Amino acid sequence: MTIAIVDYGMGNLRSVARAIEHVGGRALVTGDPAAALAADALIVPGVGHFGACMRNLRERRLDEVVTSFAESGRPVFGVCVGMQVMFEGSEEAPGVPGLGLIGGVSTRLGAGGVKVPHMGWNQVLWQGEPVHPYVADIPQTWFYFVHSFAPSVPDAVGVTTYGDTAFAAAVSKGNLFATQFHPERSGEWGLRLYAAFVKDAAR
Repeated sequence: MTIAIVDYGMGNLRSVARAIEHVGGRALVTGDPAAALAADALIVPGVGHFGACMRNLRERRLDEVVTSFAESGRPVFGVCVGMQVMFEGSEEAPGVPGLGLIGGVSTRLGAGGVKVPHMGWNQVLWQGEPVHPYVADIPQTWFYFVHSFAPSVPDAVGVTTYGDTAFAAAVSKGNLFATQFHPERSGEWGLRLYAAFVKDAAR
């Protein structure tokens, strides 16, 4: 069982790979579209500017990989900017379309006079009844964030608040799951989340 971690020149690749291997998955860091498409599950990491992430994905034809993988029904996991690219766009790069797998756009944080970027630990509150299977055994606990933009989704899997802004900390649509926080930097519960993803990929 192989989990491809998309290498498009931006992202916490090695940290994500180590986390996946720690919970029993076989991680393949790759920028090769064919190799990624052949995997059992896909992770789209992301660190940096939304526009640069989308440009790199498109130049390497990895945007088509993510879309095709999502349509295949196999598990897909987006992290941080890797979550934001799943949406239609971001205020960080007006006019640059996202993958459009989820409706909505990411907006800038900072309401309430808080420091941006948001760096640190925030409590995530799970939503839904029942909650998403990936988080069923995870308490409403703290995860690590590093970002300046985030989407607001009313039916998000998990929400958090920074300053005066409530935003989606985790979202899901079909076989797609994504977090604004970094599970690989969030200790035991972040690893528990990746373990649930690996278990799903092995089915």
